[in-house]
Amino acid sequence: MLCLTRRIGERIVIGDGITVQVLQITGGIVRLGVVAPAGVPVDREEIRKRKNKEPRHGL
Repeated sequence: MLCLTRRIGERIVIGDGITVQVLQITGGIVRLGVVAPAGVPVDREEIRKRKNKEPRHGL
């Protein structure tokens, strides 16, 4: 795992099309913005786990 320190407004670039920017830090809460190509799903971990558990009807 890569661990980085970033300040508000600073970005992390992943590959050729994904950018993560620190938008706000309030207490222990960090707000991030993610820019990714339309075909790349971006979810919080708990949402992704829930999606993976749900049956996919019609597929």
